Amino acid sequence: MPPPTTINRTTSDSGTIILNKYQLTRFLGRGSFAKVYHGRSLINNSSVAVKVIDKPATADPTMEPRLVREVAAMRRLNHPNILKLHEVMATKTKIYLVMELAPGGELFTQLKRRGRMKEATARFYFQQLVTTLHFCHQNGVAHRDLKPQNLLLDEDGNLKVSDFGLSALPESKKDGLLHTACGTPAFTAPEIVRGKGYDGAKADAWSCGVILFNLLTGYLPFDDGNLPNMYRKIHNREILFPDWISKQPRVIIHKLLDPNPKTRMSIETLMGVSWFKKSLKHDPTRLDLTQIAKEEDLMNSNNSMKCKTTMNAFDIISLSSGLNLSGIFEENVKKERRFTSTATTEEINKRVVEVGERLGYGLKKMKDDVIGLVKGRVIVVVMVMEVVPELLLVEMRVVDGGDGFSEVEWDELKLGFQDLVVSWHNDVQ
Repeated sequence: MPPPTTINRTTSDSGTIILNKYQLTRFLGRGSFAKVYHGRSLINNSSVAVKVIDKPATADPTMEPRLVREVAAMRRLNHPNILKLHEVMATKTKIYLVMELAPGGELFTQLKRRGRMKEATARFYFQQLVTTLHFCHQNGVAHRDLKPQNLLLDEDGNLKVSDFGLSALPESKKDGLLHTACGTPAFTAPEIVRGKGYDGAKADAWSCGVILFNLLTGYLPFDDGNLPNMYRKIHNREILFPDWISKQPRVIIHKLLDPNPKTRMSIETLMGVSWFKKSLKHDPTRLDLTQIAKEEDLMNSNNSMKCKTTMNAFDIISLSSGLNLSGIFEENVKKERRFTSTATTEEINKRVVEVGERLGYGLKKMKDDVIGLVKGRVIVVVMVMEVVPELLLVEMRVVDGGDGFSEVEWDELKLGFQDLVVSWHNDVQ
């Protein structure tokens, strides 16, 4: 009988054979907690995607609930447009999620290459996204992290919704509402930022509005490198539509991006709109991506003066994979914490001084009323920013000496502000 695990490891893990069932063949990408490989079944030679997670990473307090949530959601949801989870396996050092392979890659890659999509193509993907979310919501699951990076394509060009690590299951609700702040800022509904109870389905509807705008324009509806400014634009619904978006999708986007979730268009209402139900010229089971790409490349070259071609740093962060930031920004995630508060700026600054003195930090006044907490080589900068009237965003960031700044020290700082906090934005439950 062969041994239970055979290892043929290289530095990239390519070539590894897992429990005599799958062989990792090539590296596909990296997320906040995992590497993803193309894999080959040793039983029937089929292709799969394998998400590889190092067990030491489970010490991160946000990683374990994300993993449990992703597995629970994917096992609960059996739908042709949801990426299938085949099985979960583990060795002494790693956890493996064996999933359906989506050879078409991310929808984000298609969007980045083309700049924007024709209306019919955008509607094709949008229809699949919305009907899939309707299925999720009927089964008690809200995704909460919808963005083009989490929308994959199969070999026929059909959508596959993935990454349920931030999803909410029915048991997550309190009094019928969700209370955890999470997601990617540029795609996150404003009620989540406020930290009060919210309807996960209505929050997903907001993200659909952002995604439809993104598909039709190639850029984001609320685009500002300054986070408080962006939240103010969201709160005031400051949407500038380019002239190539027709009337019907404009109305849909405007109704989906209503900052008031009570009056925002729901997924159910959206599915009854005539524009949404309109049939496509393409056979939805055999979409010719090559021909569409040629048509859209021509369209974009003719409209190059109208399309946005540059991305600022916030675009890159907002559009990236992970909790709030991409894996390439993971180091910065560990060095900052954010929370929203309804306290005044004066109350928060006073608390910063009190907490700093109690924990042995010296105080350093910086420009723009920013306070620095100093202990040895460590400097923690605390910045207070107004998001919308009566809601402040407080950011604590280690700008020096961060290598020696532990989770215990973060917990000590966080505890000092807890009674002023509406919601922490780096923690997921």
